[in-house]
Amino acid sequence: MIELLSNPAVWASFLTLTVLEIVLGVDNVIFISIAAARLPVGQRRQARMIGLSGALVLRLLLLMSISFIIGLSEPVVTIFGFDLSWRDVILIAGGLFLIWKATTEIFAEVEGETHEEGSVAHASLSAAIFQIMLLDLVFSLDSVITAVGIADHVEVMFAAVVVAVLIMMVAAEPIAEFVAAHPSTKMLALAFLVMVGMALVADGLHHHIDRGFIYAAMVFGGGVEGLNLWRQKRRRDRTRG
Repeated sequence: MIELLSNPAVWASFLTLTVLEIVLGVDNVIFISIAAARLPVGQRRQARMIGLSGALVLRLLLLMSISFIIGLSEPVVTIFGFDLSWRDVILIAGGLFLIWKATTEIFAEVEGETHEEGSVAHASLSAAIFQIMLLDLVFSLDSVITAVGIADHVEVMFAAVVVAVLIMMVAAEPIAEFVAAHPSTKMLALAFLVMVGMALVADGLHHHIDRGFIYAAMVFGGGVEGLNLWRQKRRRDRTRG
């Protein structure tokens, strides 16, 4: 252990992996924030913490089963000459679920669907946690495969994943509050989730889309939305003045 702590290469891989895990976790945090937003105010924090704790547990369990993860990439069935592995099945199913969930939320936003808090209090909590855990599995698989590809030591992988999820736990509430306070930002976040879902399906079909393009689109869209919010704030300030 002391040898690892004194090795600069280990620290470099730890920092690199931590940053990547945080970046990969942004999609997870956005989805959790939107899924929890359907709940009564008093249950939202609970759903976010359960969701992110579940993500941490899943990632650590998957890291302890590295040989199992590698085996998921092996073809299990061939359909019309197309090799399909369990990883492909999970990515395709998760991507389709994410697309369905995001488009359903977009439809509800556009149609102005409203919900009675009392009528959804109990059923929604279990449903939201189930949806969050389902997507946690997909995002965790992607995260662990990235970790295995970058770090050589399991201890480094564990440390990076724990630090990244703890940072996401701290950031989850501010992100959720910001999205809830700005409806146009929520629509943009949902559009991002549709894009991520399509990328997951494409990965499952062996058409890899470089995540750099997706994150660049997110940054660009976020920048444009930031300008819109700034413009709205200046207009409100002028009106009050």
